[in-house]
Amino acid sequence: MTTLSLAQAASPTIQGTNVWTLFQESFDVFTIILIVGSFGGVALITRLAMDARASVIAPEDTPRRIGRALDDGKPDDAARIARDESGIVGDAIAAAHSARGAGASAMREAAELAASAACARWTRPLEFLKTVGELGPLVGLAGTVWGMILAFVRLGQAGGAAGPTDLSLGISKALFHTLLGLMLAIPCLLIAAWFRGIIEKHCNSAFSDAGALVDRLAALESEPKETKPR
Repeated sequence: MTTLSLAQAASPTIQGTNVWTLFQESFDVFTIILIVGSFGGVALITRLAMDARASVIAPEDTPRRIGRALDDGKPDDAARIARDESGIVGDAIAAAHSARGAGASAMREAAELAASAACARWTRPLEFLKTVGELGPLVGLAGTVWGMILAFVRLGQAGGAAGPTDLSLGISKALFHTLLGLMLAIPCLLIAAWFRGIIEKHCNSAFSDAGALVDRLAALESEPKETKPR
């Protein structure tokens, strides 16, 4: 029997087997894990879409308002504005103002720590999304190996009498787990890389603004205070 005749003999079964049928027949614990991972990936992507914005990470109005307060020589007002605002700049200025009694170097160090911690809040979901994307193919491969084992066990129980169609369908069911794993991994990894570039751009911009404002705040705090005459 030629390859063409084998394909023709198997074509009715293959045509009658759609993706939903394969999904139903391949449904097991590995499929459940991949489905749960898909919901987790969607949740993480939704959170990133809401948080990975300049208005959240590095609001443009915050440096201007803090800068105006520093121009007026009012560091306490600048700190109040920083505490009321979200984003890296606000956290850095608030931390620097809290450490003003320890000197300029301590203020800069406190600002750097606060800015790094703030940036980590937005990069942490990226790590979770990347982990989901990296584990997806591994879980799919584990499901494929398990499905192949079951297919060959059934072949052995049949005494090797199973036809090419039965064997090919068993293998296709097993490989369906790999397909699900890749369908989970590819979007997660691509979207994680895309959001990483966006978040890093906003963080770098905020770091630059925060560094300039912290230097101005430190210089203002180091100036001698005017004493009122009694």
